[in-house]
Amino acid sequence: MRGRYELLSGADIDRIHEETLRVLMDPGILVNHEGARKVFGDAGCEVDERTKVVRIPGHLVEEAIAKAPERFTLHSRNGEFDLEMVSDGSVVNYNTFGVGSKMVDYVSPGKFETRNSTLKDIREIAQVTEACENVHWFCSPVSGMELTATDLCRATREVDAIISYSSKPVMLDARPECLEYYFEMQKILYGGDEGEAFDKPFLVMTMCPSSPLQLDWSLCDLVLKSPGYNFPVSMLSMAMSAASSPIFLAGTMVTHNAEVLAGITLTQLVAPGHPNTYGSSTTAFDLFTGTAPVGSPELGMISAAVAQMSQHYKIPSIVAGT
Repeated sequence: MRGRYELLSGADIDRIHEETLRVLMDPGILVNHEGARKVFGDAGCEVDERTKVVRIPGHLVEEAIAKAPERFTLHSRNGEFDLEMVSDGSVVNYNTFGVGSKMVDYVSPGKFETRNSTLKDIREIAQVTEACENVHWFCSPVSGMELTATDLCRATREVDAIISYSSKPVMLDARPECLEYYFEMQKILYGGDEGEAFDKPFLVMTMCPSSPLQLDWSLCDLVLKSPGYNFPVSMLSMAMSAASSPIFLAGTMVTHNAEVLAGITLTQLVAPGHPNTYGSSTTAFDLFTGTAPVGSPELGMISAAVAQMSQHYKIPSIVAGT
């Protein structure tokens, strides 16, 4: 029987939300995309074109939260592994963790070798994931580093490597210039049926704000274009407490919440009712090793708090864990 861990009280949730709305108005959020700033400005936000800072009124944020669907289906290309994304915590769907650039090969007891990851590794991981009943959808843990000199080719060939060996829904580290190609790949796997590819997307566009408090060009471009292909949008902050966000976890929760809600607000301004997820790979910065440990107690606490915030907002969540 799965237990339920609630880190935040109702008063804590209200305080985080109130402080988030304050931060989104003052100092606001840097939006490094002219088109996205226009969307915000047309909706009534204060936009400073010199600094590229957008101040988002609280009512716009709350209206966007209300428009985001409480649940939606993540499709699989054969219908066998369709997932229900819900916001009340009643369904948990497990995913792989990504995206890195190294593989560790076993040599002998106690001896391992580290090397750059390849497309072959992605294909093999996808095959294993396809066979794992306890893994419900796929995020590529590694990249095809042999293709780094051909950046656009790498982005599309990695997707090809995944969907050729796994039929489960895929969470992409997406590139805006590849959206048309992603959709064409979906269409091919639906036998060329454009309507089915649009109605049953199995690729999720994942976007990470740049902490602290920035929506970069790629994120904004993906948000503006993804609804045109009906790709669900996952807004996922990767803030690091004591590095790119406050050292106190409560403060990190506020900046994290502000970044994610700014992205969700942009999505809902562009396409009201479009599927969003509220995501987190936020953790604490390890000052001794200079790393962002995903297995730390702080990450577990932040992920638990994020799950509560997303349930409060009635938006499905994706959180990091081990």
